Amino acid sequence: MLSGLIEPYARPGRRLPGGVDVCELLIGRPPHTAAAPALLIERVDGGADPAALAGYRALRRDVFVAEQGLFNGHDGDDIDDDPRTVVLVARDTREPGRPVVGGVRLAPVTEPDLGWWAGSRLAVHPAARRGGAQIGAALVRAACASAEAAGALRFEATVQAANERFFGRLGWQRLAEVELLGTPHVSMRWPVHRIGALVAATKAPLQGLLAGLAGAPAGFVGDDGAPVPGSDLVAACDAILPSMVERDPEWAGWCSVLVNVNDLAAMGAVPVGLLDAVGARDASFAARVLTGLRAAATAWGVPVLGGHTQLGVPAALSVTALGRTERPVPAGGGRAGDEVRVTADLGGGWREGHTGRQWDSTSHRPPAVLREQQRAVALAGPAAAKDVSMAGLAGTLGMLAEASGCGAELEVAAVPRPAGATVGDWLTCFPGYAMITADRPRGGRPVLAPATTSAVCGRLSEGAGVRLRWPDGEYTEVVAGAVTGMGAA
Repeated sequence: MLSGLIEPYARPGRRLPGGVDVCELLIGRPPHTAAAPALLIERVDGGADPAALAGYRALRRDVFVAEQGLFNGHDGDDIDDDPRTVVLVARDTREPGRPVVGGVRLAPVTEPDLGWWAGSRLAVHPAARRGGAQIGAALVRAACASAEAAGALRFEATVQAANERFFGRLGWQRLAEVELLGTPHVSMRWPVHRIGALVAATKAPLQGLLAGLAGAPAGFVGDDGAPVPGSDLVAACDAILPSMVERDPEWAGWCSVLVNVNDLAAMGAVPVGLLDAVGARDASFAARVLTGLRAAATAWGVPVLGGHTQLGVPAALSVTALGRTERPVPAGGGRAGDEVRVTADLGGGWREGHTGRQWDSTSHRPPAVLREQQRAVALAGPAAAKDVSMAGLAGTLGMLAEASGCGAELEVAAVPRPAGATVGDWLTCFPGYAMITADRPRGGRPVLAPATTSAVCGRLSEGAGVRLRWPDGEYTEVVAGAVTGMGAA
């Protein structure tokens, strides 16, 4: 019926009554499809595209020296010479040679880079001012995305007071008025939600999902494992993401043991056995998963006591671990004023295919080192402990603080971190072996484990949530309140 109606018009350029292009209707495009954007935002550097970089700097001189008179002669500074500086330019793709019509730069504030970045020198060509708001907004959004991609957890800019409303419409927050170059300016901050978003995605639903279940014994709500009433057993259970099992089955098998022995280690328990449940499309795939699981069980010296295997189903893997301890270390044993210590194995590197998400510090370690690391929390006997897992280091600290009925502060510069990881990645990834402990100031023993770095890098505080403390004494809130909603242990 429809084809009969449109057949008389079915030639290129012919339109239905009302002006609808018949070809657009047939292929499903919205009528009057807009032309491709005329603006291109791209990252440039002097080596790859010196002409674009020169064009941006010439534009800056035109705007900040000639037009606004903020500088004499030139507006160059040390940030231009910092090899870490990122320059983004806007090009007009409609013009020959795609000239630069706008640009902005961003760079780390500290050396080394601690995840605190700042943007500056946002400029739009006078001839493009008619569309300047769109060009400027595109550059600012691109700068925010670039800063977060570089691992920034704090991103700020000092803008001319006349531009405060423009930045505010883009979501920036006002901090303070400042005088700069004899002109009123406003310091502003872009809210980076990376940690909060991770916490919300991985842990926030737990309160509602677990309602009505008996749960762990009093004093151990929110722990990595659960003490079995009437015994010295601790039980822990973790599942591996099905997408990870499908993509990297041997590594998934290894990690299924790793995360469970870490759960027991955080509670000071010695592992005594594992149970595994494996789903796979066929026996060959199941064998690959079990190869990794077997290697890890051997490395940590934990027997696989039994489990369940099912073939002809989508990839799935979960492991239950049993351990023993007469004095389990709770996550909720901390209190406001306690020192927070992070003990982590910084060796290894990003797992191939999981850069920025999974740090492999374990697969290359001798079994003796892995087993000694597993006993470190038990030997230290802190007031509270958790191993860093899905919620990342900052989110896991928030869980420990929540179970302890308080909040937490983390000193960014003091957190042990490998050179190959940005602050943003390190505080949100799964780090292999990393323990967070809390104890009374100067009242506990440090967590000593081979091949690890350990440092006091924060404290538990009154209130709720997690704040990062920066070298200039500023705080940024990264977790606004409770992580799981399950409350104090």
